[in-house]
Amino acid sequence: MLNPFAWSYRAQCFTGFLVCAALLGYAYYVQFDLGIEPCPLCIFQRIAVIAIGVFFLVGALHNPKPKGRRGYALLVLLGACAGIGIAAYHVWVQHQPPNPLAGCTPGWNYWVENFSVRYAWSKTVQAAFTGHADCAEVNWTLLGLSMPFWTLVSFAGLGAGALWAGFRRR
Repeated sequence: MLNPFAWSYRAQCFTGFLVCAALLGYAYYVQFDLGIEPCPLCIFQRIAVIAIGVFFLVGALHNPKPKGRRGYALLVLLGACAGIGIAAYHVWVQHQPPNPLAGCTPGWNYWVENFSVRYAWSKTVQAAFTGHADCAEVNWTLLGLSMPFWTLVSFAGLGAGALWAGFRRR
């Protein structure tokens, strides 16, 4: 039986990276196989998962001394806190009464196809945080809870795991 306290720092970081890869893999499965398009807030949550996964992977490959481990843990925590904020806002948006005017904002594909990437990025950020209609829809649930709720739980778990891996005595 595996003792989680006997795991090396490298194994813990690699496990965090694999969790992030699994989260992204499932997100792409939902998008491409189930046909549920991600809203702008979902895309920002994916970006946070990618950042966390990169920090975990670099930490696993680098396998630093204790100060470096704490640094990687704090970087993962920063990404997790950003993800928690976005996911919490997304859950909040889903629990608001429907806004008939929220659907007037075009999505990411419209901005990319019609404008420069820089302009598209700024307009998408603005649209995402002003109540895009797609963000209020609940298209997927597990145990009655939406995907943003489960990503919020995942961000909290990944951040806590990184802190444990980075700050525990060895």
